Amino acid sequence: MNTYLYLALNLGSIFVPFMASFYKKHAFVKEWKPFFLANSVVATFFIVWDVCFTHLGVWGFNKTYLMGYYLVNIPIEEVLFFFFIPYASVFIYFASKYFINESWKLSFERVLTLFMALSLAVIGLIFITKWYTASTFLLTSIFLFHQWKKKVDMSKTYVSYGATLPFFFLVNGILTGTFIKAPVVCYNDKENLGIRLGTIPIEDVFYGFLLIASIIHLYEFFKQKEI
Repeated sequence: MNTYLYLALNLGSIFVPFMASFYKKHAFVKEWKPFFLANSVVATFFIVWDVCFTHLGVWGFNKTYLMGYYLVNIPIEEVLFFFFIPYASVFIYFASKYFINESWKLSFERVLTLFMALSLAVIGLIFITKWYTASTFLLTSIFLFHQWKKKVDMSKTYVSYGATLPFFFLVNGILTGTFIKAPVVCYNDKENLGIRLGTIPIEDVFYGFLLIASIIHLYEFFKQKEI
């Protein structure tokens, strides 16, 4: 049964959002085309990144919790992670728009975006020799600076990502060893800051944000283009 743990976490994450996608009044299913296109573009980048870092020993996977099927050197469950978790997260973003006034925005959104972009850039450069820290912080910084320069309002992205964090800490907590004997995903602490939120490397919070925020950005772009 242990061999299905990672798969079960993926399926558990998507089950409720998937079922709720068919709610007639606010059907996310009608937005599948722009979402899946955005998800596929971003997921491809993250999968290549994952394959490279697995090869470099930045992280690895515990075979005890895996079915044994791989794409290059990463388990199929890891590939599914880049589709199932974003689906659940973007669904929350989609649903939040029906609870938050369309004109609402964080009064300090511009300042927050620039502050995070600059802070992450500085930390990423200071720890440039740590592969996970540098790549995650610098890429997130570039993304945020782009959004700030283009005056993209990130308010609803921040709020919806914040809403996903309890689920993020539960799923990632289990993947990194909370509640189980050994972690599913094993990190080389020489390549990160060594700061953990429970069992979760601090970098994971920004890695997850970059994944979800990038998909939301492209999802909205493709919607506007009516693709």
